[in-house]
Order: sequence, then C-alpha cells, then structure tokens
Amino acid sequence: MSGNNPGDGSQNPKNPTPPSVPRGSGSKREKEVARLKAERQAARRAEREAAQKRKAIWGGVIAVVVAAAVIGLIAWAPWSSGTNTVTPTPTPTVAPPTPSATASVADCTPAPTPRADNMSFKTPPPYSFTSGTVLTLGTNCGAIVIQTEPVKAPQTSKAMLGLAQAGYFNLTKCHRLTTSGIYVLQCGDPKGDGTGGPGFTLPEENLPKAGTNNYPAGTVAMARTSAKHSGGSQFFLVYQDTTLSPDYTIWGHITSGLSKLQAIAAAGTDNANQQGDGHPNQPVVIVTATTGKK
Repeated sequence: MSGNNPGDGSQNPKNPTPPSVPRGSGSKREKEVARLKAERQAARRAEREAAQKRKAIWGGVIAVVVAAAVIGLIAWAPWSSGTNTVTPTPTPTVAPPTPSATASVADCTPAPTPRADNMSFKTPPPYSFTSGTVLTLGTNCGAIVIQTEPVKAPQTSKAMLGLAQAGYFNLTKCHRLTTSGIYVLQCGDPKGDGTGGPGFTLPEENLPKAGTNNYPAGTVAMARTSAKHSGGSQFFLVYQDTTLSPDYTIWGHITSGLSKLQAIAAAGTDNANQQGDGHPNQPVVIVTATTGKK
C-alpha cells in the first residue's frame, strides 16, 4: 500500500499532509452570518413599521384638528364662498353666547324676561285680512311697524298675523344679529336660540330675483333651513341693503322703526370672533305684537 494514501498513518516529510478541517465548521459560520443578517433585517423592518405607525398617528391627530376647525368655521360662517349669500337659518349648530342684559342704545329700556316656549299649533292660527294687514312689533327699543303683503305672500302674511293675534310673538327676543356680509336682525323664536318654531311650516312665496341687493333695507322675510317649505315663525328684518340667494319669502316691509334697527345694529354683536354674527349687544325683546289697519 502506498504511503501517500490518506489514512494509512505514514509520514512524508517533503509533502506533509495538510491538517484536516473539521466537518461542518463552514456551515456554522454561514448560519451565524444568516442569523445576524436576519436580525438586522428584522430590526430595520420594526423601525419602518414604528415610523409608519407614528406617521399614521400624527396624520390622524392633524386630520381631527383640521376637521374640528372646518366644522367650527362652517357652523358660524356668515356667508358662503365668495357670493355673500348668507343663510339666515333657524337651526344653528352651535349655540351662541348669552347676550348682555345692559341697554346700550338710546331710548332702549332694559329687556324684559322672555316668556316660556309653551305655544304650538298644528296649522296656522286663523286670521281675517279684514282685521288689517299691519303688524306692529312693540319692542323694548320702540315700535317697528310692518306692512304685510297679503296679495304677493298671502299664506305667510296670514300666518304671521294669526300668530301675532294669538300672542305667539309676545315676550320673545330677537336672537341673532348679523353685521357683515348680510345685515339682518332675526326674531320670532320663543326658544330664543334659533331652534324654535310654531309647530307648522310654510311654503315659499314672493321670492325675489337673484341679484345684488335683492333684499333691500326695510325688507321683512322668513328664515328657513336648507330644506324647502321649512319656514315657521322666525323672520328677519333687513336694516341695510343685502344680497341673498332668492330663497326667503318676502312677506312685508318696514314702514316705521328702521332707524332704530340701524342703531341696534351699530351697537354690534356679542360674538366678535364670528365675523359679526351673534346676539345683538343691545338686547331686543318683542314685548307685544299687534295687528291692525294702516
């Protein structure tokens, strides 16, 4: 047997047999390298996932803040985008702050306590135009006289005169004043917060054409929600030429008391942060509402 065959135990000093490599040692190193690589990959993956979670959380927080800001602006925005078409609505989403009880306009007396909202009707109270077509609002700031429109707006005029004759408007406050974009004092809600009504609704009548100042100073028109035929008892008194979408029934015009309205408006609102849309600084309460002839 040749001495060069591996495993025969012979020695060859000129060509020594190289030391043998233990079986499996290369496999262990590969496994260790693979393990370290997997750990690094897992660490990077965990970091990416954590970063994505942080990004999602911050994105959610920002979205909530932005949504809240947008909702707040919508709830109080005094006009729609770029058209100066304000919606005098009897259903605000945010309750305005409580007005001051201190009179600030000359000839105004302290406002009396409004009555409870304890009257409701399934249909408009009956009224005969033979009893007259004039509605006089006796307020703590003086009388506002309204000539109704029994020909152009018969249903609305009759309903408003019938409510007045039934005492519905007595001791109710005018809860909303706008002094930017539109120029109106809104009244006719016994709840005093813009959410009240008489229990029935009215269709639209005598709508003006679209255009600039289509609700001129002295106009008396119905407030309504965004839905059609949603007018009830709330109405607004226009004290300065105003441009609105032609959706609000014009049922009368002011023949006396417009200058008093303008003085009330000049005193401003109690909500300076809402661009001139809030309670009037000068509280206004309809003490009595009476009907009659010219």
